[in-house]
Amino acid sequence: MRKRRVLTGYRPTGRLTLGHWFGNLMNMREMQDQYEAYYFVADWHALTSDWQDTSAVRRFTEEMVLDWLAAGIDPDKATIYRQSDVPEVAELTLYLSMVTPMSWLERVPSYKEQREQISDKDLGNVGFFLYPLMQAADITIVKADLVPVGEDQAPHLELTREIVRRFNGTYGELLVEPQAVIPKEGARVPGTDGRKMSKSYGNAIYLSESAEETAAKVRGMVTDPARKLKTDPGNPDICPLHQIHRLVGDPSVVAEFDRCCRVAECGCVAHKARMAEDLNAYLSEFRARRAELAQKRDLAWDVLFAGAERIRPAIDELMGAVREAMHVDAPSSR
Repeated sequence: MRKRRVLTGYRPTGRLTLGHWFGNLMNMREMQDQYEAYYFVADWHALTSDWQDTSAVRRFTEEMVLDWLAAGIDPDKATIYRQSDVPEVAELTLYLSMVTPMSWLERVPSYKEQREQISDKDLGNVGFFLYPLMQAADITIVKADLVPVGEDQAPHLELTREIVRRFNGTYGELLVEPQAVIPKEGARVPGTDGRKMSKSYGNAIYLSESAEETAAKVRGMVTDPARKLKTDPGNPDICPLHQIHRLVGDPSVVAEFDRCCRVAECGCVAHKARMAEDLNAYLSEFRARRAELAQKRDLAWDVLFAGAERIRPAIDELMGAVREAMHVDAPSSR
């Protein structure tokens, strides 16, 4: 029996952060050994919200693939491809739209939430409205059995399952109804300002930035807001500095900073210096590999091309069956 097939994708909207590392990249490394893994760059999805300025999509695509490779995603184990290199995704999105009521798309929580919360982008376009439908096409076109989902993505996957049931009920059992796989919960990484680490908040530490850039960001980090003076006891449990240090530092060193902070025997400046040192040491192997990979001209594009070629036979087989079932295939007599 073949391994179950798992699919996950990232939008190329910028460099990957420390939050991505602990939130999902380590899970992706594990899943490529456990499943038949498909990892794709969702460049068309990036257009749905960033359509007014698409100038960085190609660069971010290349950088993200290099980040994946440097993090240990192996193109010999996982199929890595770009969404736009599979134009049938758009075709299948169209076919799925024929069986999907508008009300199903309107009820997706993230659609209304993002329309209300994101004020610096025009999200009134049809592409953004169809985002969940294209996700359904992404999943079904490779016959994914499993999709890693967090709490915010669960409604999207349930929508896909409903669409698949309706499509199959109309045209025959052609599409696989995917199941959710709950990945091992990644660590929640705070940003330099204490909020969740996010590129959009401007509080992110990037995996591929220099050691100097990382150290400068750590020096500017907020700590326990109640600790005004070095002589004030602190609470490491609410301090972003401590929370990140616990992920990357030697446990005995972290424990000592935890102890001395609580009794005001050490200050935040010394702790920031040590945390920056430990964080850079933790990322040093990744960064060295990332720099080495970046010297290989067109490596990312070669990986993406090979991935698209690898899935081509399966795509052709599925879409041939879909077109035939919907009676939009070429006449057999031609």
